[in-house]
Amino acid sequence: QGAQHPGMGRELYQQEAVYRSVIDQGCEILKPLLNLDLREVLYPNADAAEAAAIKLKETVLAQPAIFLVSYALARLWESWGIRPSLMLGHSVGEFVAATLAGVFEFSDALKLLAARARLMQSMPAGSMMAIRLAEADVQAHLADGISVAAINAPGLTIVSGPTPAMNDLEVRLKEQGTGLLRLHTSHAFHSAMMD
Repeated sequence: QGAQHPGMGRELYQQEAVYRSVIDQGCEILKPLLNLDLREVLYPNADAAEAAAIKLKETVLAQPAIFLVSYALARLWESWGIRPSLMLGHSVGEFVAATLAGVFEFSDALKLLAARARLMQSMPAGSMMAIRLAEADVQAHLADGISVAAINAPGLTIVSGPTPAMNDLEVRLKEQGTGLLRLHTSHAFHSAMMD
């Protein structure tokens, strides 16, 4: 979460029937759970793009959207004959991999993701940040409830925690010239705040 944006997969939705079918089916399942048609946020017209971007930052919509786009892309690849021999995912990606592997039915996975996102949305707000440092180097900077949320590469660590503490950490790291990027999330996922 944090890489979602309006328009993700738009060309696939317009040009690929398999992809469009999965998105359409998923959005119909999600309508009563989200109280909106997710296609309006995923593929808004130009006048609604800014409002859609704001809505898509909210966990309650972001997680189902990320799941749906990822799952539809995987089904498209399968329709082309590309089948995985192994799947790995993190967070929402774990649910995608499990659904593709047959652990969950598609509709059940969407319902589970919508409930999970709704519960997470009800938690206090927080922030996440990608830091261009190894996890061991990041540990020295952690304080005030900030957690290591993920280690994406040997020199790329994701941290998560209360926004005031994250703001302080951002200032300190920038003063040291450390590369970082705030993620577009509404909450501090994979942190003690989610316990």
